[in-house]
Amino acid sequence: MQSVTANCVIRDRAVLKNGETFFENKRAGLGEFLLALYQYLGLNYPRFYKMDALSKLGWLATEVLLKDSFKAEDYKPEDVGIVLANANSSFDTDIKYFETVKEIPSPSLFVYTLPSIMIGEICIRNNFKGESAFFVSQRYDADFVEQYVRGLMDENGLRACIFGWVDLLGEAGEAEIFLLEKKMGSA
Repeated sequence: MQSVTANCVIRDRAVLKNGETFFENKRAGLGEFLLALYQYLGLNYPRFYKMDALSKLGWLATEVLLKDSFKAEDYKPEDVGIVLANANSSFDTDIKYFETVKEIPSPSLFVYTLPSIMIGEICIRNNFKGESAFFVSQRYDADFVEQYVRGLMDENGLRACIFGWVDLLGEAGEAEIFLLEKKMGSA
């Protein structure tokens, strides 16, 4: 049987894990907030500093989501997938990259001009190798995304999937992600 075993919401400079306040810093700008959350989690992952803001937001939401909720040793890398959606694609980074094109294009920004790179960053960190997808729509269609994920789990053999919404533009960023798991021995 498939069930949501954890969720994480990041909105208005606050982080909720399974409905409980996990972290907040209401006075910080978005970049400061993301760095403060990274430090609060006590992480040591140098790659974090190279990521664009969208990837940092999704990556940190996943770190919180999986913390104390996920046993990686229970899964093979190909058993875990990720399906995310947002409204602004990678537009925030696209704008910053376009500014660099006026003089010398920045390869480090260009890498992040696809929203699916956020999924790649999460997969690299966690060694996930299952199915992944990224959808762009004007609003979060939770029913569509959850149905898509359940289909992947029923038809493609995924045993766990992170899914939800991670959107960012300028100083406005929010994430609402879930961990859906199918326990061994369940249909």
